[in-house]
Amino acid sequence: MDKFLQDKNSVAPYFVAAALACATARGLDATPLRRKAGLDGVPAGARVPVTTYGTLLRLLAQVMDDEFFGLDTRRMKIGTFSVICLLALGGRDLGRALDLACRGYNSVFDGIRVGLRRQGRLACLEIRPTVPDAPLALFAQETLMTYLHGLACWLVRRRIPIDAADFIPPAPPHAEEYRVVYSSTLRFGQEAARLWFDAALLALPVAQDARTAVTFLNRAPENFLVRYRNPDSYARRVAQLLDRRPPAAWPDFDSVARTLRCSPATLRRGLRQEGRPFQAIKDELRRRAAEAALAAGTEAIPDLAARLGFAETSAFHRAFRKWTGLAPGAFRAQRQA
Repeated sequence: MDKFLQDKNSVAPYFVAAALACATARGLDATPLRRKAGLDGVPAGARVPVTTYGTLLRLLAQVMDDEFFGLDTRRMKIGTFSVICLLALGGRDLGRALDLACRGYNSVFDGIRVGLRRQGRLACLEIRPTVPDAPLALFAQETLMTYLHGLACWLVRRRIPIDAADFIPPAPPHAEEYRVVYSSTLRFGQEAARLWFDAALLALPVAQDARTAVTFLNRAPENFLVRYRNPDSYARRVAQLLDRRPPAAWPDFDSVARTLRCSPATLRRGLRQEGRPFQAIKDELRRRAAEAALAAGTEAIPDLAARLGFAETSAFHRAFRKWTGLAPGAFRAQRQA
């Protein structure tokens, strides 16, 4: 359980390396950046606190005078994001505000175009290169998706659950991190990068103003990385409750609601608003337990499946392949290798 919570307060070392690569690509020395951000005390290969990573991004933007770190052909000068945020405040609801923010970004970028699309009951924030089939750096997609989502959450003062996240390239080695940062539903090899969410949320009123924007911008980009989490959230309380018991003995949804002293309807609505359905929480805990056991290599797969609450080993195989893209045996062999 500790790692389940810890992952949400830290980032994979890949993101730090990708950010520093932006500096070295412009001929800058990454050593002072690492020291000023507090990275010298972080062991090689270890996860990095989101506050430290946020400090690194802020320093990088300052020394490059580019809030998008050289990831577009045109420089995004310091202060541009502030202007985009203030522009978005001109929208009465989330839909209009995001339309304005996208226009602001598109007035700055040369090689990237962002937009808000509506498709039935879903809407998405979309990122694509302006030239079809032109390469778009993966770190550019990741950073812009995080910033746009963080801006959307701030505008309405609530978490915007992400139903699915699309990425242009094939799945990278750090793709598992996206389940924490974006969504448990991931699609790769798409024509554009997209964050999908409930279109009904576009009608939410903008709950910020120029005064609250000052505090928000002073804390950027750390506040994008923590993503409006609540330590007393329903999702966290449910995860803590389940983690006290073996998966085969987990209570059903109504029993969990009674333990948390709320109605099933209230719990279901709270989890939906937080973007963490009950099944997704159970899958996350099962997946982590399965990965730890398979990496250790001491438990037979049928025994592991039974311990995790699967009636049949074949059901565990299907679930694990859905979670990781690998069969349990292949995952174990990969980790042991």
